[in-house]
Order: sequence, then structure tokens, then C-alpha cells
Amino acid sequence: MTSLPEGPVEEVAKRLLGARLRTEFAGVLTEVMLTEVEAYGGGDDPASHAFGGVNERNRAMFGPAGTLYVYRSYGVHWCANVVTGAVGTGEAVLLRAGVPTEGEETMQRRRGRTDHLCDGPGKLCQALGITGNQNGTSLFEGPVRLHVSAVPPSQTVLAGGRVGISREKERPWRFTIIPSS
Repeated sequence: MTSLPEGPVEEVAKRLLGARLRTEFAGVLTEVMLTEVEAYGGGDDPASHAFGGVNERNRAMFGPAGTLYVYRSYGVHWCANVVTGAVGTGEAVLLRAGVPTEGEETMQRRRGRTDHLCDGPGKLCQALGITGNQNGTSLFEGPVRLHVSAVPPSQTVLAGGRVGISREKERPWRFTIIPSS
């Protein structure tokens, strides 16, 4: 699919579960199946980077659906989001975790370990090689690509409160699937 499902950000977030996020840098491929995401409702959501309007840091969030918004968390880890709403809304989904489906050895080298490769937003970006250089790029062309299945995942979707934030954390917009082994 070369576009995102349409609808409220929390519904689009659920549809991203099971999607494939693939990177190719210098001919090196890595790919994960997304297993955990977190929705942010744009300018109306006090926990969203879009709350308060456009600024230099969050400008990509206000772009078209399918734009990659990458930012540094606490000045240390890169975190990646998929812009989901109409231009100007700032709606986005944080990509929190995934399971490797291709290039696991490359992910291990990038992470400097063999376990816990993609079980957090910073770890996911490090394993896939995503940095601020990809901020504002399209997820349907370029080195970072998203493939969303036309059929929603068959696994049970678990919902819970958002984590790592101070406002609106009780909103049940963190979604997870447990991949079958």
C-alpha cells in the first residue's frame, strides 16, 4: 500500500501494527514488523509535540500523511513518528517497537548487542539506522519505507496508557500486538 489508512489518529495507529518498516542505507537493508505504536492527536493533544503549533522542531508533523517525523528524545535517542492526519493537523503515531524481519545482524551491530534490538522507540531507530537526516522525508519513497497491509493484523490489539510523557498519559492510545512465534 502506497498510502496510509485514513481516519482518526488512534484508528490509524492500530492499522500500523503489523506494518513493515524498512530502511536501506548504502545498500544495507533492515526491516521490522511494527508491534507497538502510540497515537498523538495533534494541536488538541497536550502530550503531542504539535500542541502549541508549528515550530522548527515539529514542522514535519504538520506535513502530509506518510511524512516521517524524527526527533531527539532527551538529547540522546532518535524517535520516529508517522504523520497520519491532513496537512496542518500535526497528528502522528510514534513507532515504539518492532520485531526484526530482515537484516538482524546489521541491527545487532548498530545496537552493539544481540537482544532487545527494537523494544523501545530509541532502540528501534538505532537498529534501523534512522536519524534526524530522515526527518521530513516521505515513507513511500527514499531510504525509509513503510508498507501497511491492506488487511488489518489478525492478532489481538492491546490498548493502554501512553508512556514516557507527563500529560494525558492515561489516554489509552498506546497499542500493542504480540507477534506469533
